[in-house]
Amino acid sequence: MQSWILDESPGTYRWGEIEPPEIGPDDVKVRVVASALNHMDLWVTRGMPKPPLPHVPGCDVAGVVDAVGDSVTSVAVGDEVVINPGVSPVADIVALGNDSPMGPGFMIYGEHCWGGHATFAVAPSRNVRLRPAGRNWAECAAYPLAYLTAYRMLRRARVQAGHTVLVVGIGSGVSTAALALARHMGCDVVVTSRSEAKRTEALAMGAVAAHDSAAAKWPVEADVVIESVGPATWEQSVRSLRPGGRLVVCGGTSGPKVELNLPRLFFKQIEIIGSTMGSYQEFDEVSALVAQGVAVRVDRTYPLTEYTDALARLEHGEQLGKIVLSHEGT
Repeated sequence: MQSWILDESPGTYRWGEIEPPEIGPDDVKVRVVASALNHMDLWVTRGMPKPPLPHVPGCDVAGVVDAVGDSVTSVAVGDEVVINPGVSPVADIVALGNDSPMGPGFMIYGEHCWGGHATFAVAPSRNVRLRPAGRNWAECAAYPLAYLTAYRMLRRARVQAGHTVLVVGIGSGVSTAALALARHMGCDVVVTSRSEAKRTEALAMGAVAAHDSAAAKWPVEADVVIESVGPATWEQSVRSLRPGGRLVVCGGTSGPKVELNLPRLFFKQIEIIGSTMGSYQEFDEVSALVAQGVAVRVDRTYPLTEYTDALARLEHGEQLGKIVLSHEGT
């Protein structure tokens, strides 16, 4: 099959031919129609983490079932599907249920195993679901990882209707997903960005206010802060919490280490919550929300062969929403 391939990590991608993975008894082979970019596409090229090599990237996949293993009954050849990018072994699902991402066997599709920036993608049948009705292929590729991540963050933060939710660094897939999902949950959403254009667009997307991320302090008291930037915004994020508020963090695009003012932590009785990806139950729930019409923001669509141009847009932080690759015609 044709694919983007990483031969070394650190390293760079090349476009070429590679044999698709073998299909096991419980596996599904998908002809990819669209896939989407994530920061993981960049991190594996830097050895953070170093994936098994050679590696095919692509955490987000939507396409048509091409073949199924002998034990698969949940989908059939010809079904239009999406792949849940959070992969847990059955034992972890049974033991941990909705917290299966905390299990020792948890993997991210396209990081620990091959992904979908290729002609075909192979995944366990438990990770293959019918695509949400009424959504186009780009939207179906855009939502899985970002919306699953944002949905779990909001759930772990115990978000309720009427809460003020601060989304830091609007532009990424997770941040735009958090804006859409929190609004759907009945929250007032405030966003930040260094880009005036992104702040303006976020207001059009339903944010009640938008502030410059570079400001020393943001004029908001939030019940919940959604953080994925890290040290560049950490101080402002923590200061923006009202007493008893919760800050949920899923990443650190500006670096891995922050400083925490302990008196502020205990005097304001705030919570710092880590969150990664989501469970099978959460993926089904967020997929249902997408089918019901929750907004899915697609920033730009590139042909699969222009992956390196799409990566450059992601690396420079130019996007507002998800960057999608179209596989049609390749």
